[in-house]
Amino acid sequence: MRRREFIAGLAGAAAWPLAVRAQQSERMRRLGVFIPREENEPEAKGWLSAFTQGLAELGWTDGRNVRIDVRWASGIDRARMYAKELVDLQPDVILSQSTPVTAAFQRETRTIPIVFVFVADPVGSGFVASLPRPSGNITGFIDEEAGMASKWLELLTQIAPGVKRVAMMFNPDTAPGGGSYFLPSFESAARSLKVEPIIARVRSDAEIEAVLTSLGREPGGGLIVMPDLFMQVHRAPIILLAARNNVPAVYQLFFFVRDGGLLSYGPDGADLFRRASSYVDRILRGAKPADLPVQVPVKFVMAVNVKTAKALGLTVPQSILLSADEVIQ
Repeated sequence: MRRREFIAGLAGAAAWPLAVRAQQSERMRRLGVFIPREENEPEAKGWLSAFTQGLAELGWTDGRNVRIDVRWASGIDRARMYAKELVDLQPDVILSQSTPVTAAFQRETRTIPIVFVFVADPVGSGFVASLPRPSGNITGFIDEEAGMASKWLELLTQIAPGVKRVAMMFNPDTAPGGGSYFLPSFESAARSLKVEPIIARVRSDAEIEAVLTSLGREPGGGLIVMPDLFMQVHRAPIILLAARNNVPAVYQLFFFVRDGGLLSYGPDGADLFRRASSYVDRILRGAKPADLPVQVPVKFVMAVNVKTAKALGLTVPQSILLSADEVIQ
């Protein structure tokens, strides 16, 4: 009897380390997420849902083995406050959206792993040493390559063939590289398409109004809105003033078109967030951000607002209608 008890004790002792390892592997991890949008915006909610679904498919469930602390804010005014707040929680990984938000996190920590999305120029912004070898505690998924500006201008001339001068509008305080990231491609495409390029730096609604009023004074004005968090936050006056001044405009993200903009072409945001979950998973399992190359977008979405086109006196080409993922009547 004693021998059997001794053997049973040995079996229990052998099983104990396995149980401990299982408990350790299932210990609660912590993620910090900062999305600089309003929590009730459908696109933003969809992005977060794509991220959490991606994590769930990889074995991470909020409330079971991971705790996800999410912060929302419209714009960048609270970026530093929320970045510090999330870093103080000492998460295992941080998911950061946009260049200004990632910069805010970088100021707060050089050790906690950060995975970014919707950053156009991580090298120029000082987040990584290079796309193949990030080197530090930051890596992620860029939303646009610099050459995308030529695609936006090409689409604008297709849907509004009468444009003769086109402004690229951005806030130099928040745009990638202060705006310089996209400008060479934009100016090169303008020369090729025989369009006058206009560099439009704005920092307020009043300056946005001045640009669009100037473009609308004579026929042939067009607008490209640079991917820029400031532009997203101020999209309502941009869309309104473009319509009021009869200026056709191209944007990066679909929700501009949903809100009345003419045409958009850019990355599938939900796909970027879903792919980001794979990097978060790898880091939680021991990978280092420095060893995870920055990735480019692979899925793009085009949207066109036919009602807006008609109001501008434009006919949407069949090529755009056939290529568009979303056609708003």
